[in-house]
Amino acid sequence: MIEIKKQECDPLQEAKGMKNEMAMEFDAVSNNESFARVAVAAFIAPLNPTVEELSDIKTAVSEAVTNAIIHGYENVYGYGRHGEVRPVYCKIKEGKVYLRCRIENGILHIEVEDKGVGIENLEKAMEPLYTTKPELERSGMGFAFMEAFMDDLEVESTPLQGTIVRMQKKLECGAWIYGGE
Repeated sequence: MIEIKKQECDPLQEAKGMKNEMAMEFDAVSNNESFARVAVAAFIAPLNPTVEELSDIKTAVSEAVTNAIIHGYENVYGYGRHGEVRPVYCKIKEGKVYLRCRIENGILHIEVEDKGVGIENLEKAMEPLYTTKPELERSGMGFAFMEAFMDDLEVESTPLQGTIVRMQKKLECGAWIYGGE
């Protein structure tokens, strides 16, 4: 008789060791901001993130993608003043936003890149409440939100070449379900 031993598997440990990647590109138009949020949420869903983790990540992605669209390519349609109707699929300048995600050892790595105008003064742009688009009622809190909601934020920008926003978030991988950590 052959005896088969059942090997116990801890789903939390398995999820933490998982490695997975995805990449996508989309037009720099405002309605693709929500698409990017949902895509990243779907990508991390197998890790069973907490509601708070999911909300933080979606907010950070939303801010990074919105910055690429509005500031990188100056495609402001869909981002008008409150109550103003602007089509969300219109472009002022052609451009693509590149979104890359990687999960490795329980850490989510996100990159949002544009090939737009870049940032002249990155230090100034990172200051809370600073905005170059006050006429659109922008709060100037995009980078501050990304920094607050993610564990690590790095921004690389070259004028006339574009910007890459890199963010990281350590995921608890549903630890509350398994009673761990």
